[in-house]
Amino acid sequence: MRAVVTVTGKDRTGIIAKVSNFLWEKGANIEDISQTILGEYFAMIMIVDVSNAKCELAKLAEECTEMGKQIGMTIYLQHEDIFNAMHNV
Repeated sequence: MRAVVTVTGKDRTGIIAKVSNFLWEKGANIEDISQTILGEYFAMIMIVDVSNAKCELAKLAEECTEMGKQIGMTIYLQHEDIFNAMHNV
């Protein structure tokens, strides 16, 4: 099962390292990643395999949101199908 993780906020050192390490600790595997810096803002989208996650998807999404607050970023994790449905016109 795959999920989409979005990370946004003011740019600072270590964002990718913190988020990727957090996902690794939770048993998720990053399959693809795209990131950019727009002025002083950071934006990243990741496709992650959560098949071996150590908790259910809903719990992992809550933990991502909480982790984002701790590092001053906004982090959302959604099942890939929900993400795709929300972004298809």
